Amino acid sequence: MIQKVRKGVLSNILRSLRLLYLFDRAHYIFQKIKYRKTNRAFRLRHPDIALPPDYMMYESFQLNYKKYFSESHKSAQWLVELISKYKLFNDIKVLDWGCGPGRIVRHLPELAGQRCEFFATDYNPGTINWCKNNLPGIHFNVNTLEAGLPYRDGFFDIIYGLSVFTHLSEKKHYQWYDELKRILKRGGILLITTQGANFSNKLMENESKDFNNGDLVVRGKVKEGHRTFSAFHPKEFMYRLFENSQVLCHIERPLEKGKGIPQDVWIVRKQ
Repeated sequence: MIQKVRKGVLSNILRSLRLLYLFDRAHYIFQKIKYRKTNRAFRLRHPDIALPPDYMMYESFQLNYKKYFSESHKSAQWLVELISKYKLFNDIKVLDWGCGPGRIVRHLPELAGQRCEFFATDYNPGTINWCKNNLPGIHFNVNTLEAGLPYRDGFFDIIYGLSVFTHLSEKKHYQWYDELKRILKRGGILLITTQGANFSNKLMENESKDFNNGDLVVRGKVKEGHRTFSAFHPKEFMYRLFENSQVLCHIERPLEKGKGIPQDVWIVRKQ
């Protein structure tokens, strides 16, 4: 508990001093050194597996090649099994919103092909360029941070966004949710993950007060959309965000020793 609070204090101090990017870069270099041998061994064993550049991988996950590939495959399988309870992956269109270097969507044609079409979008042009050149069979698109996508109304049957709202301001939450609803078919499924109650121990006293009052907590002072921009989501706020849709499922996944803090899962249906 004390350690988590201290991390929260450190994070806010670094933000106020505009040093969070520098700290994050140092953490990246630490991981690059830490996993250098195991990553080299993985590349030698699996030369056919396309892996994104190191910092691109770090931004979306962590700099461990084996975990990046194997755990991304497990996450994709989990995603397919969970969504299939509400919508079958059969002759439909699926969008990965905020795909990063495609760590999840790259596995979907294998896991949930069934004549489906897979699309993915991200605001980082370098990331999308890498995906286009290395992950065939998927339609990739560059978007901006502003809420706007080049798809017609009601185009998608399923949209998912893993840890995307976690890096957006409150205003962008509402703008992007409206845009996702626009391109989702009536009866379509949206799955997103958020930093819910499991993350409450990371909050400072004033942040905890806002969180417990049902208000979104945002730590900014860095570029919105970047991994260091962080939002924390009480369930009351999420129900307000989804007030015009049907909430099918809210999962607060339990903490597991030796693993990172799990995000909440929200599944809603457009009415």
